[in-house]
Amino acid sequence: MTENSQMPEPSSAVADAVKDNWVDRLAPRFSRPYLRLSRADRPIGTWLLYLPCLWGLSLAVLATDSYGSHDLWTIVGCGIGAFLMRGAGCTWNDITDRDIDGSVARTRSRPIPSGQVTVRGALMWMVAQALVAFLILITFYPTAIILGILALAPVAIYPFAKRFTWWPQVFLGIAFNWGALLAWAAHTNSIGPVPIVLYFAGIAWTLFYDTIYAFQDAEDDALIGVKSTARLFGEDARKWLRFFLTVTIVLFGLAVLLAASERSILSLVIAIGGPWALGWHLTWQLSRFDPDDNDGLLRLFRSNRNAGLIPLPFFALALLV
Repeated sequence: MTENSQMPEPSSAVADAVKDNWVDRLAPRFSRPYLRLSRADRPIGTWLLYLPCLWGLSLAVLATDSYGSHDLWTIVGCGIGAFLMRGAGCTWNDITDRDIDGSVARTRSRPIPSGQVTVRGALMWMVAQALVAFLILITFYPTAIILGILALAPVAIYPFAKRFTWWPQVFLGIAFNWGALLAWAAHTNSIGPVPIVLYFAGIAWTLFYDTIYAFQDAEDDALIGVKSTARLFGEDARKWLRFFLTVTIVLFGLAVLLAASERSILSLVIAIGGPWALGWHLTWQLSRFDPDDNDGLLRLFRSNRNAGLIPLPFFALALLV
């Protein structure tokens, strides 16, 4: 075997990447392994980090009945920050999980276990992404800056959670929904009951969608001793998913009620339609949940981008009436 045949090509796609994604088609070859570390070829994670930001900002605008150019920057800044921090977090996750990923069929093609990127190179890439995200963060109000710095703790802990608890999805939810708090603070420079309730609604949502996702790796995880809610729930998964669905919608609805309590009845009813419509989408996902269909599980997981976007038109319309 020649030396070239032993070395992985920088263009090697990751097994669960979106087909014909922009990284594999358009990105310069030297950058592809690093963009794959950031999951740029799998954008759903960025959406799932970004959507709670949009929810938090929307409810802040509804609660204060005010908006301005700084809110437009919050939308843009949170979007870029979600991309960068998701990338930094995934890079950290791949560094800590490099041995585990090499033992799982779905993840052994990732850049570090496949040899496309060294651990040192991954660390440098992680720091670079985090530093750019920090430059965006310091353009926000002080409360949002403090929250953004505190968010590093759950991001750092999450990759280790599956080693010591059956509930690593809780730690993912803590990290992924921090934007609900941060975006509220970026508008109000404060924190309060509304974003806190919304934050817990987001954690329940994460438990719903990431349990579905985790069923893809349940067999491999059992072999190597990695814990997850998918393994914990087993045949009772559908019951637990229904519980997480219910908690998500109840808490989300409560957050909307608190945020829009001073608005007109029509505005409040329209705003409540956001969580209600989200609930129907999650119910549709549950009706199609099959723990033995890996392709279907991945499709359901990715559909949560659309699920999370559903409440936003309701909030926009509620602001106008």
